[in-house]
This record gives sequence, structure tokens and C-alpha cells, in this order.
Amino acid sequence: MRARDIPLSAWIGMVGIAIVIIAVLFAPLLAPHGEREIVGDIWQPVGGDFLLGTDNLGRDLLSRLIYGARTTVSVALAATVLSFSLGMILSFTAAVVRGWTDQGLSRLNDLLMSIPTLIFALVVLAVLPQKMWILVLVMAVLDSTRVFRLGRAVATDIAVMDFVEAARVRGEGTVWIIFREILPNALSPLLAEFGLRFAFAVLFLSTLSFLGLGIQPPAADWGGMVKDNKDGIIFGVPAALIPGGAIAALAICVNLVVDWLLNRTTSLKGGRG
Repeated sequence: MRARDIPLSAWIGMVGIAIVIIAVLFAPLLAPHGEREIVGDIWQPVGGDFLLGTDNLGRDLLSRLIYGARTTVSVALAATVLSFSLGMILSFTAAVVRGWTDQGLSRLNDLLMSIPTLIFALVVLAVLPQKMWILVLVMAVLDSTRVFRLGRAVATDIAVMDFVEAARVRGEGTVWIIFREILPNALSPLLAEFGLRFAFAVLFLSTLSFLGLGIQPPAADWGGMVKDNKDGIIFGVPAALIPGGAIAALAICVNLVVDWLLNRTTSLKGGRG
């Protein structure tokens, strides 16, 4: 694959994701001020001494945005990796073992999916201590139900193929079949789904933070920044719109790259046929 074969939309998505990754890795070096440092009056306008203005407490909005990228992306990525690990292992196990194991895991998954995700998260997070690892675990468990549904559908189709049956005849165990036979052949749809689930995790985390049950202040995250500065919209202050735009831009960039990967995978399959 050559660079010129990559469409413009995918380039836009990759550039946007690269900018966010740089902000995540080098936040202390890129931010002009500290994450919690009060540097001016509240809601100072864009430009002048502060490129994006200040927030409701007089903190530099650009610095908060950069540090918020690190918090938002780190938590969303951790939750997505954990949800995929949990969802893939359980779904592949259900598809390979079948029988009562498949029925039990599938019905439990259906039960969890029948509960509205946001309401379930709000109830659980309101009861449990507000710790970062608890937030990541709750997000991962809720999102793993979607991963389980996709993983089981893909693994069920692969599990009946000849090379899997040959592995059973050779006497290979369940772990071998899952990781050596099914997983390599299910990577394409799962990688695309990983990108989508990461984008949804960013949006879900931002929603929880906006409702006061996500990342707790004074730590910066994009959803919390929208919540902190929402009252400024009444006075024409764009402080809440800037982190909201960052959330939307990241979600769009991820989706652009995922769409390109899906189209590329489909075209490759069509060429082989």
C-alpha cells in the first residue's frame, strides 16, 4: 500500500489522531501553564495572553485542553482495551465450547444489554467510591457486552470452518483454538470495532464527567471542562464549546480512519474472491 492510495479523509483522521497522541505524550512540555494553575481572570476572551482564553476559575483553557486530552484518552483507551479483552475471551469461549456455556454467557450478555447503559453506570458509580480504576472497570464491563455480541457472531462463523475442525481432530485444546485459529482470522472486524468502541468510550466518559460521575475535579478532562464552563454560553463565552469541539473532532477522526480500514478490508476480500 502506497501513501497516495490513502484517501484524503483517512489522512485527515490520522493527522487528527496524531495531534491528540502528541498532546497525550508531551502534555507537560506543550502546555503553557499548569493543569490547575490560575493565571488570570475568569472567562477571558480568546487571543491575547491566552490563545483559547481562560475558564470559569481563570485557568488557561489551552493548558487544560492539553492535559484533558491525556486524561480523556488514557481512561477511554484503558476501558476499551479491558472491554475488548473481556468481551473477546468470553465470546470466543462461548463460540468454541458451545452448549450450556454458550447459552449461559449469551443470556447474561443479553441481560446486561437490556439495561440502559447510562442509567446503569450512573447507579453503580453513585454507590461505589469515585476511584479511577472503578470508573475504568464499570466502563469496560458495560462496553464488553457489545464486544461479546460481535465477537461471538464472528467466532461462530469461523469455528465451523474446516481448519478449526481439523484442529479439534488433532486434539488441540480450547485455548489453542481460540488464540491460534479463531483470533487471527477475526482481527479485521475486531480492529475496526476497536476504533468505534474507543470513540464511544470517549463520548461516554465525557457524558459521565459532565454529569459529575466521571473524572473528578480539579483533574482536567474534556467532559468536565464542558460542565465547568457551560454557564458561560449564556454570556457568549465559548469556553464550553472548545472542549466540546475537541470531543467531536476526535470522534470524527477515529471514525474516518475506521471507515477507511473497513473499506480497505472489504476491497481486499473482494479482490481475493
